[in-house]
Amino acid sequence: MTHKQAAFQAAAETIIKNLSQRGMEGYFFEDSASCTDAILASIPEGSSVSWGGSESIKESGLMEGIRNGNYQIIDRMSASSPEESRSLYAQAVLSDYYLMSSNAVTLQGELVNIDGTGNRVACLIHGPKNVILVVGMNKIVTDIAAGLERVRNFAAPPNAKRLNRQTPCNFAGHCNDCLSPDCMCSQIVITRRSGIKGRIKLYFVAEELGY
Repeated sequence: MTHKQAAFQAAAETIIKNLSQRGMEGYFFEDSASCTDAILASIPEGSSVSWGGSESIKESGLMEGIRNGNYQIIDRMSASSPEESRSLYAQAVLSDYYLMSSNAVTLQGELVNIDGTGNRVACLIHGPKNVILVVGMNKIVTDIAAGLERVRNFAAPPNAKRLNRQTPCNFAGHCNDCLSPDCMCSQIVITRRSGIKGRIKLYFVAEELGY
């Protein structure tokens, strides 16, 4: 383990301890491969699995593992009509496992997320039996204010580039607190605890993942 990984582990252990007091679980991994293996081992074959838009779960290799596994996949992007899309969204809410990341996680164990349509944060809050978050250590912040700053000015602009959103942050590179039609910051959700103990599990990886 490198010195940087050791420092990441120390920070993760602090967060994991605080998560446990908030009804959530946390685990630390040195790399994406070991993290993905652990997550796949925890999901029983035949389980229904869905996910929110997340570069972290793609970059970690988890999405590939899920698609190659024996699971009932609920993929909203496979919809061929608005009606089918709505049906898949409804199925995702009732899935056994929902995969996502968090835009930021504080040292105190609070989750900071900002969404455009709200489907991702809706499933984080309520619905799926289990919610699994893959979180690179680049998303760790000191407090909620720092988390909001991170999302708006360091996560949203590159995400707007990726999605070709016609938002001020796409062109200026920082948040303008816009209300444009393409705005990705419609819902701001702070998760300070889980009402169902152990439903939300965070898998921290000593890598930079996502935005």
